[in-house]
Amino acid sequence: MKRTSLAVVLAASLAMASGTALAGGCPKEMKAIDAALPTAKLDAAQMTEVKKLRADGEALHKEAKHADSMATLGKAKAILGIK
Repeated sequence: MKRTSLAVVLAASLAMASGTALAGGCPKEMKAIDAALPTAKLDAAQMTEVKKLRADGEALHKEAKHADSMATLGKAKAILGIK
């Protein structure tokens, strides 16, 4: 019984810690996108898509959906050619 409780507490702690780690990454990704936008060589459709993904990523971050935010921001970075 005690092992099960410990496993549940450990799993919950790890889940919260990973969410916290991702939360700190979102602003860094948004800053990288913002820095690349002024000099980006994109057509109008790509620029629109990057700006939409950037805004969606920020909204997801504010909703504490950090994994989704990082994935969305990653798509914007890929279009911009940011590693």
